[in-house]
Amino acid sequence: MMLLKTVFAAALSVFLPASFAWAETPDAAKSMFEAKSVTDRNTALSTLEAAAAKDPAAAYAAGAGEFFTALELLASGLHRHGFESPKSFMLPLMQLPVPDNPNPEPLTYEEFRAILVAFRDRLEKSAATLGSVPAGADIGMIVDLTHVGIDLNEDGAIAPDESLAAIMASLSRGSVDTSDAAPSLTFRFDRADGFWLQGYAEFLMAQADFWLAHDFRNAFDGSFHMLFPRANLPLQDTLVPLDGGMSGNMFTSEWRLADFISLVHLVNWPVIEPERRRAARRHLLEMIRLSREDWKAILAETDNDREWLPGPQQKGVNPLTGLEVGQEQVQAWLATLTVAEDLLDGRVLLPHFRISGKGINMKRFFDEPKPFDLVLSITGPGIAPYLESGKILSSDDFGQIQSQFGGAGFLTFALWFN
Repeated sequence: MMLLKTVFAAALSVFLPASFAWAETPDAAKSMFEAKSVTDRNTALSTLEAAAAKDPAAAYAAGAGEFFTALELLASGLHRHGFESPKSFMLPLMQLPVPDNPNPEPLTYEEFRAILVAFRDRLEKSAATLGSVPAGADIGMIVDLTHVGIDLNEDGAIAPDESLAAIMASLSRGSVDTSDAAPSLTFRFDRADGFWLQGYAEFLMAQADFWLAHDFRNAFDGSFHMLFPRANLPLQDTLVPLDGGMSGNMFTSEWRLADFISLVHLVNWPVIEPERRRAARRHLLEMIRLSREDWKAILAETDNDREWLPGPQQKGVNPLTGLEVGQEQVQAWLATLTVAEDLLDGRVLLPHFRISGKGINMKRFFDEPKPFDLVLSITGPGIAPYLESGKILSSDDFGQIQSQFGGAGFLTFALWFN
């Protein structure tokens, strides 16, 4: 499940509310980020949205609230239908800490698409709200991640174990350290972080639009009981778990491995909404633009106050990631953005391990959509329509960029940098 993988690996492992100045709405902003109930949070968010047109600070806060309520919509939808994680490193997205639901509602293909649509549309609203904030707005707010959360189990409360700090600790198989020696998870978010959050909204919209561009009903009917084992999916009562239980890692649970193989085989999706696939490319290009704006703003900062994403001039290890940013990483990331943009615009072709002399035109892949077959794309025939002669990205080109990120690895920095 590429969308869920991307959502949980990328978003829930690092998503945070954007920052804002206190301006004219301090009470609503404080109420929203420290709310203990969904009702109080939504009331404060409505107040901020009403003030957003005239107050950049309110718009910033509202855009942040809309972003994490989008994630709440997705998590709540999963919980409602009894989502269960296969707990595999092969599917990091599937490790979202959605609480057990003893009485899940039945789930249909149409309802699952509706969950994705609601998630995607709320992200679009967030991106538009954040985009209305002037680039030069004086933004700054101190946020403790142990106080900000989302309602994972639909009980109307935002409990301590639903805080961002608790969610991220669960994803890393740990727990929130509340001892005096624990590193502070309080950050001061500034204007640059708004570009960061808006970019993540665009990234997640791209994933949702890619899924929604296709008819994945066969994959849903034939394998999603792996994820929703008690939601009355078509094969729920036919394919009995081989190990007699629902728990366990995918590689120690034969039924999960069998269903995962079915899922891979069933990713052969006809295109039903081609404009969504084209939109996915536009979202990714906008994410790249926003990442450049983010780093332009970061590099112009002269303070060093509890930075979420620091520049090379802001020394110190980030308490959440354990990483420090140097000039080499920034330059390598900006080079990565250029490579990604060249690929999405078709100026550079993506290589395929089985094909020499030609590469994949990713612009055409999105803009001239054909049925998406995962296995045939990996083996070669599925990407044949998009092959062209031209400049092909080489492993040496990308390897040189990756080497600048050191032992922490490119992916770790990429999830953080956006």
